[in-house]
Amino acid sequence: MAAAVEMSKGAVRLGGRTIWSDVDLLVGEGEFVAILGPNGAGKSTLLNVLLGLNHLAAGSVAVLGGPAGSSNERIGHLPQRRVFDSATRVRGVDLVRLGLDGRRWGVPLPFAARFSARSRAERARVAQAIERVGAEAYAERPIGECSGGEQQRLLIAQALVREPRMLILDEPLDGLDLPNQAAVAALVERICREQDVTVLLVAHDVNPLLPYLDRVLYLAGGRGAMGSVEEVITSETLSSLYGAPIEVLQTGDGRLVVVGQPEAPHQHGPRHVLR
Repeated sequence: MAAAVEMSKGAVRLGGRTIWSDVDLLVGEGEFVAILGPNGAGKSTLLNVLLGLNHLAAGSVAVLGGPAGSSNERIGHLPQRRVFDSATRVRGVDLVRLGLDGRRWGVPLPFAARFSARSRAERARVAQAIERVGAEAYAERPIGECSGGEQQRLLIAQALVREPRMLILDEPLDGLDLPNQAAVAALVERICREQDVTVLLVAHDVNPLLPYLDRVLYLAGGRGAMGSVEEVITSETLSSLYGAPIEVLQTGDGRLVVVGQPEAPHQHGPRHVLR
């Protein structure tokens, strides 16, 4: 399996402080990998490194066979969840179209241009992205009138409209209720498998993702551990990362509960704080 992302001994310093160091990351093409860890562990910083927005202080990184930032046109990026006011009148379909060329947003097109071959091709790509996420029923509605789950599907369609080879999703489950978390997780997994798209997804809660993940990277205590869920989310591994006693429990329905983090103990369950 060719590597979509390869980082060796990576370290990041921001504002004179080391965020994490000695982090190894190897993601194969078509893999679904979650990036987990507490607030402030540097999960979003890692995504910024892969996009070339932050730079390593040490180590090396390659993305889609080249330097970080050199292949961003082949990456669909969904930043941390945006909240749309109920009065927002932009239609879902127009939001998706921004993924093709946001620079043309708000610029009226001449009549003839609307019916050019390029315009027809763009409309077809937008319609295909909307169909892939199952948002046809509400794509024509103002985005402010859509539910949280519907908005997130449309934002994923925006990330897909350029037909990327990789999706980088920063907390796409954040702020959603449990049914919508499960639905969005299943949608992302289907895109990953059917279209052979590599997925890197940041999450606080691993449980909605458990049926779908290939591997996880857990960042904590300025370090990282990568492997399968069974290898990484264990009492031994997390205790080593946090430098404190951690206990990982499994409920009768298979959910994971992590007890003892230096931040407030929490279940890897519905804990979603908008940042």
